[in-house]
Amino acid sequence: MTVRIGLIGCGHIAKFHARNLRDAITRIQHGQGIDLRYHAVCDLDVNRAHNFAAIGGCELVTADAQVVLDACDVVYVCTETAAHRPLVLDAAAAGRHVFCEKPLAVSLEDAREMTEQVGEAGVVHQVGLVLHFSPVYRVLADLMSGDWGTLLSAHMRDDQCFPIGDHYGSSWRADPERAGSGTLLEHSIHDLDLFRRLFGEVVSVQCHTRETSGHPGIEDVAHVRFLHEGGHSTSLASIWHDMPARQSSRSLEVFFERARFTTESDYFGAITMEVAGEEAVTISHDEVLNRFMALEGLNPADEDLRSLAGLGDRRFLEAVVGGRPASPSFEDALRAHRIVAACYQSAGDPTSGMIPL
Repeated sequence: MTVRIGLIGCGHIAKFHARNLRDAITRIQHGQGIDLRYHAVCDLDVNRAHNFAAIGGCELVTADAQVVLDACDVVYVCTETAAHRPLVLDAAAAGRHVFCEKPLAVSLEDAREMTEQVGEAGVVHQVGLVLHFSPVYRVLADLMSGDWGTLLSAHMRDDQCFPIGDHYGSSWRADPERAGSGTLLEHSIHDLDLFRRLFGEVVSVQCHTRETSGHPGIEDVAHVRFLHEGGHSTSLASIWHDMPARQSSRSLEVFFERARFTTESDYFGAITMEVAGEEAVTISHDEVLNRFMALEGLNPADEDLRSLAGLGDRRFLEAVVGGRPASPSFEDALRAHRIVAACYQSAGDPTSGMIPL
């Protein structure tokens, strides 16, 4: 069995996938008689594509996405957001398995069309909602499943340097024609997906946004209140700031009747747990990793931080080779896009109150 993998778009996020693919290919091929090949790269800047290919040892370099679609069985779409839709539709029409970076598209309508097309094509599909593979949030979800009483409240602050410079180099994120909008769609779609998984399906939202950085149509502040199926509410503050030296960061606090959970980490890190009548306990970074690997059925002797950081790509290729659905799927992403659309509807009419989904 030979599976050729092509990557379209050689920007910031593609570097992580290229690194992860090399590790995933080695792990999946080992002892299974499967020929997985990181075969092709494509970028409109063909010089950048050649430099990218040299690092990964790719055989095929091109500026034409159709060449990749013709030559590969699996396609990674890592371009700017506005280019996702045509590439995904072409991949689905060609019967190619497809991994698409988040967000799926600049609009809910496009995201819905893309989801329908990959479903009808019967290809394996996954979206880059990486918090599905976060050790911190996976372990937190397990801890929250205890008998702590009613969920009272949860709040997250998500902050990131405006991703148009520094190591991101994504100037297109300042253009609503190419990015769709700002921090809520381009970054915190991760958070909206996480909130519905941790706290239950969202039934209505209320949102306020601001543009302070001089890029019309690109909000850099969003405050959202969510009402969930269980009757509880949660909230999110999503911020793009101008502090390049500050790492992208998330802070989450969850209150139940008899327990409180907090973490200042969104992938690798510690969790603090405070239970009624007991001293607060911090579950260390190492213990979180051990619990995560047990939950995921991973052998600690075979894993390190790099391999765990690339687990999403490994799971996608495992699904392709195994001929089974991958997760998070386009359907998962579409659910988050519906929440985004309701948030922007609310922000556009501050007097509207809660907007139902």
